[in-house]
Amino acid sequence: MVKTMDEVMERFRSIDFPEEFDLIVAIAHGGIIPAAILNQRLQMEVRPLYINLRDEQQQPRYPLPRLLAPVDFDYCDRSILLVDDRVKTGATFFLALHLLQGARLIRTFAVNGSADYSLYDEECFRMPWLM
Repeated sequence: MVKTMDEVMERFRSIDFPEEFDLIVAIAHGGIIPAAILNQRLQMEVRPLYINLRDEQQQPRYPLPRLLAPVDFDYCDRSILLVDDRVKTGATFFLALHLLQGARLIRTFAVNGSADYSLYDEECFRMPWLM
């Protein structure tokens, strides 16, 4: 399945966020571009969380996701929108949620996959910004 940038951007423009967030946390590297797109709309601070599980071909690199760099931003008592490009197993979100304990609220966002907010939840497709 192929999605065009226009199709995906229309979904970004139309998604509704009833909650208010203080911070966007992007799971690097896949969540960086979606977080930047959301930042244009929501106008809030974006911080990366360096977690990795898969390689460029979407094959597992490690048995479980790994934190690659320390969490170096204040998240305690903040409302967070946690962003990634795709969710396959949920393991990366699970680790991120554990690492961000102390946040007031965390909601997940994925371009594709099961999350609190997602643009699609269907078969895996190549993100249009990677074409």
